[in-house]
Amino acid sequence: MPKIVFLVPLLLLAACAAGAQSGSAGSSDGSGERPIPIHGVTAGHACKAGSTAQFVGQPGNSETGAAILRASNAAVLRWAPPGVMLTMDYRQDRATVYLDVDRKVTDVKCG
Repeated sequence: MPKIVFLVPLLLLAACAAGAQSGSAGSSDGSGERPIPIHGVTAGHACKAGSTAQFVGQPGNSETGAAILRASNAAVLRWAPPGVMLTMDYRQDRATVYLDVDRKVTDVKCG
């Protein structure tokens, strides 16, 4: 009887692990499964900074940020106030909004 007590949790754990492996692998072949996310890529979003010059001089607030996301087709917005260090990792789905000391937008770049 004591051996069965130890086997039950192991069997349950093995069943959970097998279910997680079969359900998490995705494909983009139309099989209906979700694609595996890749860092820096959000499906359907690739930042295009060409239409973001209109935001230079505007206040750096949530309304402007939402408009920049829509105009650039980015999925991620990163604020860059003066004097703040930023990571150098590249993300094709990210827009970086540079601000001056008055929190006005000075530039918008992708990556």
